[in-house]
Amino acid sequence: MKNSIFILTMLAFTIGAFAQDKKLYNPKADAATAIEAVIKKAAAENKFVLLQGGGNWCKWCIEFARFCKADKQLDSAINSSFVWYHLNFSKENENKPVFAKYGYAQRFGFPVFIILNQKGERIHTQNSEYLENGKQSYSKEKVMTFLENWSPNALEAATYNK
Repeated sequence: MKNSIFILTMLAFTIGAFAQDKKLYNPKADAATAIEAVIKKAAAENKFVLLQGGGNWCKWCIEFARFCKADKQLDSAINSSFVWYHLNFSKENENKPVFAKYGYAQRFGFPVFIILNQKGERIHTQNSEYLENGKQSYSKEKVMTFLENWSPNALEAATYNK
């Protein structure tokens, strides 16, 4: 009986820990350090950084991630051109210095998207409202256009010298 209770307790703990890992945003993360690592990864892979500012409390933030991962074309566009990082903004941690560094992007509401080049320079901030399709989700066409227009290839001079 004691073994059964122990096993059930461990199972519940494991499921709980797994559910915590499924959260997009980590209020305890050192965002500045994490973003530096993401910038290095992006540079090594010839990608840009897609910072998605928001929180686990934000239904539109969660929906954007679900929407993009559920669509193979959008998921592929993100994975081929960006390193995606979820920049937390919550009661627990507003990441004020990080948001200040990137021009107070929270002024647009959440989610908000900040594109960084391989040097870590902010090259675009996108208000997610312009990517929506009604009151439930996002427009695939608008999101795809946004991703294509801010990919490394879109900003390569060689793309336009042909």
